[in-house]
Amino acid sequence: MKTRRIGTVDVSAIGLGGMPMSIEGRPDETRSVATVHAALDAGVTLIDTADAYHLYADEVGHNESLIAKALASHDRGGEVLVATKGGHLRPGDGSWTLDGRPEHIKAACEASLGRLGVEAIGLYQFHRPDPKVPYAESVGAIRDLLDAGKIQQAGISNADPDMIRLANDILGGRLVSVQNQFSPAYRSSEPELELCAELGIAFLPWSPFGGITRAGELGSRFAPFTRVAEAHGVSAHQVCLAWLLAKSPTVVPIPGSSRPATVRDSVAAADLTLTAEELAELDAA
Repeated sequence: MKTRRIGTVDVSAIGLGGMPMSIEGRPDETRSVATVHAALDAGVTLIDTADAYHLYADEVGHNESLIAKALASHDRGGEVLVATKGGHLRPGDGSWTLDGRPEHIKAACEASLGRLGVEAIGLYQFHRPDPKVPYAESVGAIRDLLDAGKIQQAGISNADPDMIRLANDILGGRLVSVQNQFSPAYRSSEPELELCAELGIAFLPWSPFGGITRAGELGSRFAPFTRVAEAHGVSAHQVCLAWLLAKSPTVVPIPGSSRPATVRDSVAAADLTLTAEELAELDAA
């Protein structure tokens, strides 16, 4: 598969988002492991997860543990950059809460290290800003983890341009990724994408198909994506990922999946080339 760069690491142009394998509607473990293995077989070398990707209060880190198990049982598991996150919480009642305190982020990182079974996390990201904690303090904890060798690379998620600039300053120019929502239905992160392209920072669009509950409706909601897909004999989802990849060499989409078939379909987007006319049509959708 074609590759892109996150910091000092070359990764597959299409990553795998692990969240659907651990929250509401998740499959059984056997299918989840098969999904990860299908991704590895297809050449995926970037998997995104988080300690908050779980369903019940007593299973924090469910997705991290699942990913670790799947990687350990595949001969290419050691080639994968695992990107995880801390600072977001799920109490177990379906809600999401925040904790950006430095002490929490550092403790969360230690717990993630244990679940992933590594001495240093390949890419660790501050999951979401906590309005009760100064952003500089939260990112300062990520810097401390980087300096201590607990993490190899640092990123942030759900950030605006000012946060990106501040985080990069606090990290001494070592910010390597920004993970924000971006899809045909959600384009308000265009300024962040453009800033990342300017700074050479990887931009990881999450929910590129519009979210777990709306992914199946991509083609029906955005007719141009269906028209272009039919012209190429591929799915609207492949067209969506190819459209994202064309926006900047720094973009690395991380579509979520819980089935081997959808992983294989997503990965094929890395080899789909769209014309300038098609891209303009999609941008205008």
